[in-house]
Amino acid sequence: MTDIHTRRPSGSVPYPLILIEGAEKSGKSYAAAAFTASDRIGQTYWLDIGEGAADEYAAISGANYLVVVHDGTWPSIIAQVEAIHAEAARAHDAGEKPVVLVIDSMTAVWDMLKDWVTARGRSTPKARQQLAKDPDAEIKPAMNLWNDAGGRHGRLMHLLQTFPGIAIVTARGKTVSSLDDNGRPIPGSKEHKVEGHKNLAFDVSAWVRLSRDEPPLVVGVRSVHAGLRPGVDKPQTEPNFSIEWLIWDLMQCDPSTSRIRDHVATQAVDFPPMPDAEVDVALADIAACESEADVAAIGKKLGGRVKASPRGAEIVEAANRRKADLAGAES
Repeated sequence: MTDIHTRRPSGSVPYPLILIEGAEKSGKSYAAAAFTASDRIGQTYWLDIGEGAADEYAAISGANYLVVVHDGTWPSIIAQVEAIHAEAARAHDAGEKPVVLVIDSMTAVWDMLKDWVTARGRSTPKARQQLAKDPDAEIKPAMNLWNDAGGRHGRLMHLLQTFPGIAIVTARGKTVSSLDDNGRPIPGSKEHKVEGHKNLAFDVSAWVRLSRDEPPLVVGVRSVHAGLRPGVDKPQTEPNFSIEWLIWDLMQCDPSTSRIRDHVATQAVDFPPMPDAEVDVALADIAACESEADVAAIGKKLGGRVKASPRGAEIVEAANRRKADLAGAES
């Protein structure tokens, strides 16, 4: 019988993941850059994707951040986010001021992933045959390609949702015609749309909309301190909005007591992947085996986790090699 695994909730305010969205030239990047002047935060890293504002906004009085260098490819971008995540964890564990990560913008991230899907869709054998006959043929990428793009976006969002510091992302937003279930415009009906992955606004802990014509609007906050009841209270306008006010005053986030959000990403396998440290231990144990039975026992202990791990092939290869060595020694 499976044991029930539980823990008591802490009640502490987690580090926030903030979405700043709005129309063009509404001050999204400016608000993020102005926040970096706060004396309550540590090092800020600015990941500029498709906006080109990082250098200019360093001229804001007090702004203090480092521009993250990447080559525009997904491997380069995600590797930098993972490295900054690790540095933020180090600072958190050391009791230092929270590291801040700004991604400007998530609209460009999703556009890049959509272009990746399109390129892969046009490179399939069937698509190449169609394009050879008609270079302007419409190619609709298969759903598995969109699932791959969603997986990449989900990996990035998991890093942001578990960021051991403050994460701020920007996105473009605009008012568009509402669509019915068949994708047809509904006459006379308008809605505001965040340009990015469909789950972006769901995944963040605070959502703020900036406008050239209206005061900043706090659309929604996942917080017991904000006092905004969904469906009861209207979104809150804040003429004197700043990210500092949002984090320290409205959300009552305190870096000295804030925790890392407990967000466990779901796995498309039955076993969680093995961390590198555990793989290294397994490899050492295999190398120390004195019989083929010992190697088999390690394999039985690890079970299906080997196949679910990125380094699973390395473990299998080491086990087969050790078995061969032991068999040779016995003969």
